[in-house]
Amino acid sequence: MKNIGIDVKAPEAECNDRNCPFHGELKVRGQIIEGKVVSAKMVRTVVVRRDYLYYNKKYERYEKRMSKYHVHVPDCIKVKEGDKIRFMECRPISKTVSFVVVENLGGAEE
Repeated sequence: MKNIGIDVKAPEAECNDRNCPFHGELKVRGQIIEGKVVSAKMVRTVVVRRDYLYYNKKYERYEKRMSKYHVHVPDCIKVKEGDKIRFMECRPISKTVSFVVVENLGGAEE
């Protein structure tokens, strides 16, 4: 298992996925983002929702905003709907996927 350059808990399982930052050839770079998995119906890909606050200068207050990301999931990391995950930017894997999961932070906090 190789060092990907950030302080995350490495997965215990092994995999043969070429697009795995731990066991494959994929290099990670750029942003590190946390979000909640809202859909896990695709093969090796999940949809993650990130909620954040945006400051509106005109009204001098914050407004809630959200964005969705398509994120690749390596075989060695198990992810299901409702999990909070940490994912990182990488080269484009497909038309809409440019991020990869690096850590599963567990179930949703309610």
